[in-house]
Amino acid sequence: MTTTAEPMPDNLQLIRESARDFAETHIRPHVMEWDEAQFFPMDLFHKMGEHGFLGVLVPEAYHGAGLGYQEYITIIGEIAKVCGSIGLSVAAHNSLCTNHILSFGTEEQKQKYLPLLATGKWVGAWGLTEPNTGSDAGRMQCVARRDGDYYIINGNKSWITHGISGHVAVVIVRTGELLDSRGMTAFIVERDTPGFRGGKKENKLGMRASETAELIFDNCRIHKNQMLGQEGEGFIQAMKILDGGRISIAALALGIAQGAYEASVKYAKEREQFGQPIANFQAISFKLADMATKISAAELLTRHAADLKNAHAKCTREAAIAKYYASEISVEISTDAIQIHGGYGYTKDFPVEKFYRDSKLCTIGEGTSEIQKLVIAREVLK
Repeated sequence: MTTTAEPMPDNLQLIRESARDFAETHIRPHVMEWDEAQFFPMDLFHKMGEHGFLGVLVPEAYHGAGLGYQEYITIIGEIAKVCGSIGLSVAAHNSLCTNHILSFGTEEQKQKYLPLLATGKWVGAWGLTEPNTGSDAGRMQCVARRDGDYYIINGNKSWITHGISGHVAVVIVRTGELLDSRGMTAFIVERDTPGFRGGKKENKLGMRASETAELIFDNCRIHKNQMLGQEGEGFIQAMKILDGGRISIAALALGIAQGAYEASVKYAKEREQFGQPIANFQAISFKLADMATKISAAELLTRHAADLKNAHAKCTREAAIAKYYASEISVEISTDAIQIHGGYGYTKDFPVEKFYRDSKLCTIGEGTSEIQKLVIAREVLK
């Protein structure tokens, strides 16, 4: 996942080749089949766990790969170049559910859940958004009421990756007053917990092989030992997790853009009009030049944010900038890719129409582009 002149370090190059080979072998042959059927390939995720792709950031002590954010975004990018849906699911599993437990779990919680998640035996979900509270998370209506050593959870979460198929979910629910940033708490909820189930599966424009569904809580009884951190820390935890999540989405967007760009270069060299390849025409070659420039800029922003994350430095501004820019140029590049392909680009026989559909989610998920601008502006004006 690089268009820059500077070569990748050897370890990143090996990881890139490993992820690329896996995607070509196990994902590419099924991309359109899974997309058309909206099929979430659970068997593939078990296989990815065996290759270390589902516990990238998890230390080896918990059966993870023990790698950093540079390796992580390289893996996401290579998978997304082939299929955005699978890239999205890998990102959500790693950076949201698994990373939340890694970052804020007790040693007992880490020992119990991280080996299952890191090896792909279990797939994870993460729930913050609700039907009427997307960006406005402070007004969440999913509530946990204390009952001795237990909490009783009632309410719904929506737009949750792996909402039906996930084996475990980290959910942030309200335990205090409305609009109180310290009135929300995170819990780990296993799939077979009574009163907890998946709901409606969304019929989406793109990312169709990445399952998106509701989480429904109906008097779901959770022991206090399933709490992550302390009561009231859930929202603050979630904001920290989203910094890493936004780097994930930047990498996802970058991979989609790269896939659309590479398909366009190949097509422009092969497609002939007026007796020559269309790549010879300035209208096409300038589009390709713009694509390459935007991808290079997005990669530098994303890798800079990843460097800060690796160093455990504050990266709220940089993660938001990377996510905002990479997701917007992903849409632009996949749009131009269809234009380069002409009528063929509008058909499902060529890959660019899927890159086009998948790219749009990157400007919405884990904070819309407008929310990213809000975050950036707040950081700039501090």
